[in-house]
Amino acid sequence: MNLDTIVVRDAREADIPAIRAIYAHHVQHGLASFEETPPDEAEMLRRFRTLKEGGFPYLAAELAGDLVGYSYAGQYRPRPAYRYSVEDSVYVRDGMAGKGVGRALLTALLARCTDMGFRQMIAIIGDSGNHGSIGLHQALGFKDVGTIRSVGFKHGRWVDSVLLQRALGEGDTSLPSSRS
Repeated sequence: MNLDTIVVRDAREADIPAIRAIYAHHVQHGLASFEETPPDEAEMLRRFRTLKEGGFPYLAAELAGDLVGYSYAGQYRPRPAYRYSVEDSVYVRDGMAGKGVGRALLTALLARCTDMGFRQMIAIIGDSGNHGSIGLHQALGFKDVGTIRSVGFKHGRWVDSVLLQRALGEGDTSLPSSRS
């Protein structure tokens, strides 16, 4: 797939039904999310608004006018010392994996978070067997920083969480500018 045909833009409230459908598939059939019941549209809209009101980026990918994926960055942890670090999430519509959608979304998200002054991005990937997501992150400069073994139980089996990290901008090589 040609990345030039994938349009990445800011997600809008009108995208929530398509975003919810993408996420619901992953919740019901995959291990990327440790949720077991897909949230309804109202909950997905609440989460969307919370991230946007917090000043975090939330992106959508379109291909030929259809929403085929989304990504966002959110607060890594709530305590103030973590304010320069974000956690990413990337979800691609069923049947679109391996076609460049995830790469386009994560590339745009990295750029946006760097421009916003964040210094570290953390990926917490459900399932050590999720080679697509792990490979995508590694291809874009993330380094493996550990695996938490058997931390989740879903679809009748124990599931790991794989942690990857990537510096943004100057990372930890300089002091950050003030970020409240």
